[in-house]
Amino acid sequence: MAKLAIAGGKPVRSKPFPAWPVYSKQEERALLQVLRSRNWGGYPFPNTHANAFAAKFAKAQGAQYGIALTNGTVAIEVALKAIGIKPGDEVIVPAYTWEGTVGPILLLNAVPVFVDVDPDTYCLDAQLIEQALTPKTRAILPVHLAMNFADLDEILRIARSRDLAVIEDCAHAHGGRWRDKGAGASGDFGCFSFQSSKLITSGEGGAVITNNLEFHERAQSYVNCGRASVTDQFRHRLIGFNYRITEFQAAILEVQLQRLGKQAKTRRANMDYFEKRLRGTPGLAFLKRDARTTQVAAYQYVFKYLSGHFGGIFRAAFLGALEMEGIPCDGLFYEPVYRSALFPVHPAEFPALSWDRPTPLDPKTLYHCPVSERAAYEEAVWLPHHIFLGTRKDTDDIAEAVLRVCENIGELRNLKHPAIARKSMSRAERPRIEKRQW
Repeated sequence: MAKLAIAGGKPVRSKPFPAWPVYSKQEERALLQVLRSRNWGGYPFPNTHANAFAAKFAKAQGAQYGIALTNGTVAIEVALKAIGIKPGDEVIVPAYTWEGTVGPILLLNAVPVFVDVDPDTYCLDAQLIEQALTPKTRAILPVHLAMNFADLDEILRIARSRDLAVIEDCAHAHGGRWRDKGAGASGDFGCFSFQSSKLITSGEGGAVITNNLEFHERAQSYVNCGRASVTDQFRHRLIGFNYRITEFQAAILEVQLQRLGKQAKTRRANMDYFEKRLRGTPGLAFLKRDARTTQVAAYQYVFKYLSGHFGGIFRAAFLGALEMEGIPCDGLFYEPVYRSALFPVHPAEFPALSWDRPTPLDPKTLYHCPVSERAAYEEAVWLPHHIFLGTRKDTDDIAEAVLRVCENIGELRNLKHPAIARKSMSRAERPRIEKRQW
């Protein structure tokens, strides 16, 4: 008799996990207040709720200045523009990240330079940065991934010794702290996303934080259609865009921020318990926790599936089986950006890829980052943060499901199932099959 649900057994869990996003009467009241005020948009800038939220969020992360804006991708674009990125400049980025980390570099006609990630953390490998530097390098853009920080000590040492800017992508790091300093407050800018899956959310939205007033003023102008900054001490004038956040979004974020600390404590406790239960399981490995991370931002929980221990059974089969046990999970959550279907790069559209080069730069053929490729296509298992917002019993179910699949992995050999097929596809490809009837 089959033990795995994907092979016909009874699933570990049929009860839904805590829903995400979380909301309460507080969000309802905040939205109604904005509705009745008739002051809905981002202008006058910064508007009431947007200004209040940005100040509270920046303070919570340990920065002097903050701007709420439309999304996390725009936040990176704004930061790049504010530090003075020019066409042809190069920016160091990790290969294993969301495409939105890298797209803004190209959209400013600069050049992303991909560096592999550390196998222990899946964050930018700081030991590989120096060999990727050229006279055109202008900035380093580390990504704090899942529950880990990039090595900010080494990244900042390299940057300061060469007069490079550092922009932290903190889309996973709300509330996280490195050496007791909030994510985003160590570099020149910190960029955050409030998209639906993030630790605080308004559906879409983002923020930039900084301790540099001149950078802050440039960012404000760029967000607010090129208008002068509120303080305007440096009197920069530039062409900007309308990247302002609405008052509806900002009002929701004010409430969400109040809830972050309690939710983070629950997630961290459940994730620690989950890891303790799985430690020592043959075929599974875990990312290392750096002691310099003094407060973990518990976003997605990531561990490693080592197919060699399981007789070469692909990760997609493991993930499909885990999902059928009632546990939401993913493998191709990210892939190396240079190989992604969401990263079609044509030199004709981005002329800096051809400048001073015998042939145009083609990221798909130029780069091979083995750790990133192994994480993306073979070993990383991503569990969403909201399933760790429940009880200890909920966490036991997650652990029991993982252990059941590991112990009965042989049932997956040669098994064909739609859940396995889906788990082999990237997020860019999945919309093609999500409406099919299997």
